[in-house]
Amino acid sequence: MSKFDPYEHLNISPNPDGSVTRLLRVPPVPTTLDEDSGVVAVSKDIPLNPEKKTWVRLFRPTKLPSNDNEVARIPIILYFHGGGWVVFQASDPVVHERGTHFASQTPAICVSVNFRLAPESRLPAQYDDAVDALLWVKKQAVDPNGEPWIRDYGDFSRTYLYGCSNGANITFHLGIRTLDMDLEPLKIGGLVINQPMFGGAQRTKSELRFAADQLLPLPVLDLMWQLALPEGTDRNHRYCNPMVDGAHRNLLPRLYRCLVIGYGGDPMIDRQQDFVQMLVMNGVMVEARFDDVGFHGIDLVDPRRSAVVMNMVKEFIWSAPAK
Repeated sequence: MSKFDPYEHLNISPNPDGSVTRLLRVPPVPTTLDEDSGVVAVSKDIPLNPEKKTWVRLFRPTKLPSNDNEVARIPIILYFHGGGWVVFQASDPVVHERGTHFASQTPAICVSVNFRLAPESRLPAQYDDAVDALLWVKKQAVDPNGEPWIRDYGDFSRTYLYGCSNGANITFHLGIRTLDMDLEPLKIGGLVINQPMFGGAQRTKSELRFAADQLLPLPVLDLMWQLALPEGTDRNHRYCNPMVDGAHRNLLPRLYRCLVIGYGGDPMIDRQQDFVQMLVMNGVMVEARFDDVGFHGIDLVDPRRSAVVMNMVKEFIWSAPAK
């Protein structure tokens, strides 16, 4: 039996300089501004930080809701995609589809963030990119020449942070960072933390139970963290394991309301449930939606599960208490 190669599983190849070559080439999905083309959401790309080569893909529903014949302002969703820190970008089909769904079905203005990838950029680079994206959204609220889709249609008092997998990890850490930031007039209504990617030095029962998981076997999870964490640290670093002691724990009682989603077949399910318990113990308003059946990323491949998650998110956003 040949030895399992986590690099091969991820379709990446390590380079001598510490970078990786991504071998899977997926044609990017182009943006479209043509509202008459039959699309449910129009989209465009906007540079975020040219030095870091970061950018956002902006989505606006083709059909905008109205009140008394005036266009109603809709929530803003800042979205962080999955990919284990190492793969995917905002123009990939699966990520573009998420942005389209959020924009058209919530409805909302969706800002899908193309953050830097590891190992070329290790944590906390992705958190820094997330802060850049949030501050960019804030700027549009006060800039007369700001991006019109956000400036004219976005409700800055209902801004939500949404992430899946490692993107959910980013969402949590961004939420913590913003607690001491001046975001006015932007207000964060909550965090959607979908199947968060957390880890730790000590194996959990679910990690051992699903050690040979088809999508995320343990050697692959370990490699993702090896490539993403700051050099010289281990999986008990707070970026990977938020349950460890640290200054971030003192900020938890001030954290926004959270929707946490998980599935029983995910190797990280035990950590996700421990994470929810930590939030609840610190007084955070948490809506935990765990399904015993399902695996990591099932909502990306199963249309029925995708619809269920979309309904959870819509309910979470539209049932938010009035400010």
